[in-house]
Amino acid sequence: MTRNGGDVVVETLEALGAHTVFGIPGQHALGLFDALRRSDLRYVGSRTEVNAAFAADGHARITGSVTPLLVSTGPGALQTLAGLQESAAASAPVLGISSQIPSAGLGGVRGGYLHELTDQLASFRDVVKHARVVRHASQIPSALAEAWESALTAPFGPVWVEIPQDVLLGPAGVPPVTSVSWSVRELHPRVELVEEAVRLLDGAARPVILAGGGASRASDELRELAEKLRAPVVTTFGGKGNFGWEHPLSAQSWLEDWHTTEFLADADVLLVVGSGLGELSSNYRTFRPRGAVIQIEADLGKLESNYPALGIHADARHALRALTAGVTARDADDVAEERVKALLGKVRERLAAQELDLEQQVLDALRSVVPDGTPTCWDMTILAYWAWSAWDPRGGAQFSAQGAGGLGYGFPAALGVAAAVDGPVLAVSGDGGAMYGISELATAAQHGSRVVWLIVDDGGYGILREYMTDAFGQATATELARPDFVALAEAFGVPATRSTPESLREDLAKAFAEDGPHVVVLPAVLRMFAPTHLEHP
Repeated sequence: MTRNGGDVVVETLEALGAHTVFGIPGQHALGLFDALRRSDLRYVGSRTEVNAAFAADGHARITGSVTPLLVSTGPGALQTLAGLQESAAASAPVLGISSQIPSAGLGGVRGGYLHELTDQLASFRDVVKHARVVRHASQIPSALAEAWESALTAPFGPVWVEIPQDVLLGPAGVPPVTSVSWSVRELHPRVELVEEAVRLLDGAARPVILAGGGASRASDELRELAEKLRAPVVTTFGGKGNFGWEHPLSAQSWLEDWHTTEFLADADVLLVVGSGLGELSSNYRTFRPRGAVIQIEADLGKLESNYPALGIHADARHALRALTAGVTARDADDVAEERVKALLGKVRERLAAQELDLEQQVLDALRSVVPDGTPTCWDMTILAYWAWSAWDPRGGAQFSAQGAGGLGYGFPAALGVAAAVDGPVLAVSGDGGAMYGISELATAAQHGSRVVWLIVDDGGYGILREYMTDAFGQATATELARPDFVALAEAFGVPATRSTPESLREDLAKAFAEDGPHVVVLPAVLRMFAPTHLEHP
């Protein structure tokens, strides 16, 4: 058959280096999806567009490269926004490609086309890094290369390209795409800023490093600098895994504990790498630095957005290398290590006084069974809130929806990760969040995805129940009717186990030993550890 615009899209994606694409077809996008069968691209189809976007996000995070997300117009496109918002918050390079109504209807002419929006692109401009409408097939290779390059330029992030139905179905008009040129603009720090940062760090008696999600591709550079400075390292929730959990200089991630907040505030020089020091990282704005702050950030808008600092606009890798080359190495005198031990001891004492044995029992069971190096994907649920602070990744990526905070992320994101790794993936949800992604059990069964999905069933939106009870004395609209998750999973052809806190370790071990998906349901009411920001305004 005659090549069409859809073929130009998939040829370009292959030339750019794509191997796996996610999405859901729709009427205006049929030319694009038909072209997939003439390509070598692997297609993983979800059951809703929001879950397809979450899956693409998980795949993009684990691979560190661009992941295409293919959807149709109007409702299909709009459903991706929650996932794209999470990708923007987490700097995940997702390339959204949406069909559009026929070209004749663009520009708000109100022609009454199916799925028509006056300005669909306007819905995406404030969410993604880059957005463009393609109007001719000849524009497709350059437009996709432009978007690909933008997605991989620091700070990484989602991008969006729309292509009208008639362009996808019409003749290609260009030869088959065999190569596409693109290059990422490297973001290096300015020399005078590096020199000033080196001066501050060399003069510091108590330097501390706070490493955020923006340091996720600079873990080796982070470790080298920390060891040269003998500086303790705290990681944000989005930066988990950037620094070895059991490293003697690791102060771990207890950012919602006042002892850690004070530890950061007491640094005479605090080096913040890849974090905007937002609400969670600042323990709900209670962090008050008493020393100098140096902030390395690739996202220009985040520089000094919350605290005055020596702002260094740069990719974390380049900035850390420059600082490491400039600072003076310090003798290993165990002073920093002892400060870290004292901090973590205070954190443990505070938790031990709160009768949280069940919660720690569940986390310990998980950690003892999940193989080292296993990626984990966490929904917005109480166990995930614990994991932000308490989970030792042990070489496995830890992804969550804490950037944007939307429900339903864990399971579909894990399916995206599973499409890229050789081994199991853990997904963790509450019963409320699980209902957002329950249809993706069909996806897991269809693709044989090796995902162990732990659903903690507490009968409602557990964290909201706790928040409302604390604030108002009782909870409203938090209690949920829910299905028999075990029976439901089995109806999809997915093995499932109803567990208990006592049998969880054994049940999870059996699930991880299998080659395909497995659901483990844990009926349990977990509690959060007491907040500290309310005690220290």
